[in-house]
Amino acid sequence: MLDPVLAIRCRLVLEAEQSATVKLVSGVAESRAACLALIEKYRDRHLAERVFDLAWTHSGVTLRQINAGETDAQLYRRLAGSVLYAHASLRAEAGVLLQNRRGQSGLWGYAISGDLPTVLLKIADTAHVELARQMLQCHAYWRLKGLSDDLVIWNEGHTDYRQSLQDQVMGMIATGTEAHAIDRPGGIYVRSAEQISSEDRILLQAVARVVIAGNGGPLAEQIRGRAAAEKPMPRLAVTRSQRAEPPAAREAPRADLLFGNGLGGFSADGREYVITTTPTHGTPMPWVNVLANPGFGSVVSECGSGYTWSENAHELRLTPWSDDPVGASGGEAFYLRDEESGHFWSPTPWPRGGAGPYVIRHGFGYSVFEHAEGGVQSELSVYVDIEEAIKFSVLTVRNRSGRARRLSATGYVEWVLGDLRSKSAMHVVTEVDAVSGALFARNAYSTEFAGRAAFFDVDDIARSLTGDRAEFLGRNGSPASPAAMSRVRLSGKVGAALDPCAAIQVPFELADGEERRIVFRLGAGRNRELAGRLALKMRSAGTARTALTRVLEYWRHTLGAVQVDTPDPAVNVLANGWLVYQTLACRLWARSGYYQSGGAFGFRDQLQDVMALVHTEPKLVREHLLRLRRAPVPGGRRAALVASRQRRRRAHALLGRLPVAAARVVPLRADHRRHGGAWGAGAVPGGRALGPG
Repeated sequence: MLDPVLAIRCRLVLEAEQSATVKLVSGVAESRAACLALIEKYRDRHLAERVFDLAWTHSGVTLRQINAGETDAQLYRRLAGSVLYAHASLRAEAGVLLQNRRGQSGLWGYAISGDLPTVLLKIADTAHVELARQMLQCHAYWRLKGLSDDLVIWNEGHTDYRQSLQDQVMGMIATGTEAHAIDRPGGIYVRSAEQISSEDRILLQAVARVVIAGNGGPLAEQIRGRAAAEKPMPRLAVTRSQRAEPPAAREAPRADLLFGNGLGGFSADGREYVITTTPTHGTPMPWVNVLANPGFGSVVSECGSGYTWSENAHELRLTPWSDDPVGASGGEAFYLRDEESGHFWSPTPWPRGGAGPYVIRHGFGYSVFEHAEGGVQSELSVYVDIEEAIKFSVLTVRNRSGRARRLSATGYVEWVLGDLRSKSAMHVVTEVDAVSGALFARNAYSTEFAGRAAFFDVDDIARSLTGDRAEFLGRNGSPASPAAMSRVRLSGKVGAALDPCAAIQVPFELADGEERRIVFRLGAGRNRELAGRLALKMRSAGTARTALTRVLEYWRHTLGAVQVDTPDPAVNVLANGWLVYQTLACRLWARSGYYQSGGAFGFRDQLQDVMALVHTEPKLVREHLLRLRRAPVPGGRRAALVASRQRRRRAHALLGRLPVAAARVVPLRADHRRHGGAWGAGAVPGGRALGPG
């Protein structure tokens, strides 16, 4: 069971003035024997070199086929980069993008699916015909190279010669190599502007990864980009040198942990799983905690990476999901920086782990990360409110360095607001809410969740922020070494046509022995108004503490409803909390984990899972039975239900499970009534305790 890669090392010994050529050949064939034959064939140096000659010849034939030259091909290849990775310089103006309120379905009335990248050409008179010819040629070149896109030609000419312009364009298409591609996916769509409503005009410009205007000049000039270079924020002035700390030695395993394995173990009361890591000794795989309520949740790993969702863990991810078990990655990060030396690190092992050890405590409904770096102690507590769609990340910083410190704390999230960031990022718009001050994000192009709004917030007026990922990470930057950590502050840039993120930086000072508590909040609402109300409500003093108290109380009450006492301590630890916690938080509410982010209700899976809750949350068992009863599928099968849309996916499941579950729950409810018990959380039939046997 390996995580497969291909790695080849070739050792060379070169004398002075000597050179060597190394050829790396990769390919694919129908069988192992065919692969070996190809390998043997291309070990011949002359045959390998001939491949390059044939490729050059084929390229020339391709260009002659569409009557293009090498200069044209270079231009089209440059433009292809903006089709694959949308860039603000070739998209519509930000003011246009901000006006869009329509989703993908708005394109269907024009026979455009929206599944492929869209390129928009706007022409107005016959002087633009040459530009249209170039774009048609470009479209043909991309198709021959395997790049599919929808080319939309928008004829906005005046009434007098609009039809003449339309005929010229259609004539060029009919006599070219793209005649078969009119009004077909991956083809050409010629539309008159007078037949497009104002809302749909905005939509077409919003979805286009490239917008070429007839009055914008030659194609080469437009490709060079319209955006002016922006002046970055000034660099942080370093006034004190940073003394490197020696790497932390691996500590001896803690003796106070139950069932310790050298990296972690259960706390003495069994209510936490405690992990200790260093830069050189980590867990072999991600060890995660699923934090959730019925409509919101987050997965947090021992290194601090993870993701957050609202309503559905697959369809409405607020931040990116990744299941990479080897290289930790994610779209949420926190940083601490010494403002005097410029040295920065993360309060979690990822993405910028410090030199010292980290202690991670996964508990029921929360995770805590403890670390000390250069005399600065940090504690990051992460939890999800038991009812509201919000996650708290409470960072407590203590100064134990013996001198006053100037520090800053930065929170960073990458927005998704859909299932995959590669699909939704270009449609996400960010803004600062005038009332709550939170940094908001929305994706009006979403088919099912167009009205939803997400926010990232911290209650400190000294903060600076940005909604531009390119600014925060920098060119070729990464979460481990973001460009923003070398700048004085964040620019405040938000809006449309950005690589969307939410980053907030809070500067503060600590005297020796002093501590500071900073609360970062990541949340969502079903619409902009509700999200704003939630952001404002959660800014109240003490809200974060109250939310944590409610989380702890809920899980204490729910998991304490049934206690098991057996001769095996390992069974007791798992049965008295962890198994029920995982069933409820992970399987029923989140329907997600580190390696699987499905978000769906499975007929068979969740049905057998909820049976573990008959004594702890019987109301949830009843609700789930009714949920399944409302979702019949013809042919004697049941469906896997996506939470928000009740989308049906055919799944083989035995119908016998439903009456078995119902037969188990109905007598339980009657037993509650006979003994005057409440049909709710924590109720045990007749108050009977379950002991050994």
